[in-house]
Amino acid sequence: MKTLLTLLLTLFLAATAPLLAENTTPAPVDPVQTGKIIVHITGLRNLEGMLGASLYSSKKGFPDTPEISLSTLIKKVTATEDTFVFENVPFGTYALATLHDENGNGKMDKTFFGLPREGCGISTNPKIGMGGPKFDNSVFTLNSKELELTINTRYLFKSK
Repeated sequence: MKTLLTLLLTLFLAATAPLLAENTTPAPVDPVQTGKIIVHITGLRNLEGMLGASLYSSKKGFPDTPEISLSTLIKKVTATEDTFVFENVPFGTYALATLHDENGNGKMDKTFFGLPREGCGISTNPKIGMGGPKFDNSVFTLNSKELELTINTRYLFKSK
C-alpha cells in the first residue's frame, strides 16, 4: 500500500512538474520604439512670414496637405536657416515637406498652373519634375533614437 501511494505520488509530481516549472506570467510586451527627427532647413531667402514642416507617414496628402500629416510644426522665420525637432516619433518610414510661407497666410500660394510661389523643401532633396514631388522619392527611415536631415529650400520664382 505504501509502495502504491509512493508510486501514485511520484506519477502525479512527474505529470505536474512541467506545469509548475512554466512561467505563468506573460512576457512583457516591448514598447514601441521611438526616436526624434531633427530637421535643419537651409536657404530661406528672407526673414518674412512663417516656416512650417510637416511629417507624413504615407503618401496621402503629401506634400501640401499639412492638415492630414502625422505632425506639423510652425514658427516665425527669424533666420535664413532654422531647425525643427519632431519628438517621440515611432520607428518607421516617413517623408517631410517644408514651406516658407512668406506672406504668413497659412498656405502655400501657387500660380494658375499649380506651381509654388513660395519656398518649399522635401526630405531627401529629390529632383522635382512635372507633377511635383512624390512620396516614394522623398522617404527616409527612422530606426534609431535620433536622425538628422537637412532640407534645402527651393524657390521657383524670384522674390515678390
